[in-house]
Amino acid sequence: MQLLRIPVPPSGHPFLLLSLWTVFFLSCLDRSSAFVVVAEVSGRLTQQPPQQQQQQQSYCTLKNAATTSLFSSSPDKNGHDDYCWWDQVGFVVLAGGKGSRMKASVPKQFLELCGALILHYSLDLFLNQLPQQHQQQHQSSTADSSSSSPPPPFVVLVVDPMYQPDYQSLVDRYAGRLALASPGVERQGSVENGLAKLVEVSKGACTYAAIHDSARPLVTLDEIRDVIQDAKAYGAAVLAVPCKATIKESDDGGVTVLRTVPRARLFEVHTPQVIRIETLQRGFVKVQTEQLQVTDDVSIVEALGEPVKLTMGQYTNLKITTPEDLNVATAILQERQQPKPDI
Repeated sequence: MQLLRIPVPPSGHPFLLLSLWTVFFLSCLDRSSAFVVVAEVSGRLTQQPPQQQQQQQSYCTLKNAATTSLFSSSPDKNGHDDYCWWDQVGFVVLAGGKGSRMKASVPKQFLELCGALILHYSLDLFLNQLPQQHQQQHQSSTADSSSSSPPPPFVVLVVDPMYQPDYQSLVDRYAGRLALASPGVERQGSVENGLAKLVEVSKGACTYAAIHDSARPLVTLDEIRDVIQDAKAYGAAVLAVPCKATIKESDDGGVTVLRTVPRARLFEVHTPQVIRIETLQRGFVKVQTEQLQVTDDVSIVEALGEPVKLTMGQYTNLKITTPEDLNVATAILQERQQPKPDI
């Protein structure tokens, strides 16, 4: 991590605003450098590099204070003041899984969590909370209480045909912004179907696709913003957290230990995974042509030899897989005092 010192003049100096905007601009380009820049300016940088958790907390403080105005209500290239940080991004919500490990009578995404279906938390986040947050931030930055919420982003729900009639009324409610697609045999097929529908309904308005697993109902707006901004900088990004468990490798089916895998290099990846649509399309061709096995969406980008940015996420963005996960998710939602989805 490099130290970049930018002198900040005292309050009232004519170049104060310019210096601060320089810091904020750099923070958008390089997160690791930006943290050191702002820490140096504020006089809080210590000689010993901070721990990873402290870095993340400090960055989040910077991000909320400095970059919100840049990415939430900045004018777009046409001079409109309704530009959003999720501009040019469409969302593909995967809800076609069977959820056999849950041992329930319905797929896990249709189980109830704190009075609402697990799937509905993701739909509410993308269709309602994103535009509402933009409206609130725009009003606070412009003191214009009359501004209206922008339309929601384009969202494609990949769901089994037997459940699609249940969501037709929702498609009608968000006409032109929500569409349904059928799942494939494997995850890759579901993503391909969802991506094709996204390109169709957005009519080319989307440059990036954010692929999200509906079994992750606890992802936050901050995480979504971070991974989208990283994807726009790198071409692809995935939410991830450092692996906490000690990992053992075995080559005899789990009977004996072959070796202990160094934990410092391991990350547990979450969703959304955000990728340029053009990159995904090229990756699908390569995977099919060479019959490659991919386990998640950014693996397709890796197969192309192109970079994938690891975006620091939160451990609370867990995947609901077992009944125990439901209990943990319930406790997290209760602690957040999060209202039920408006879906």
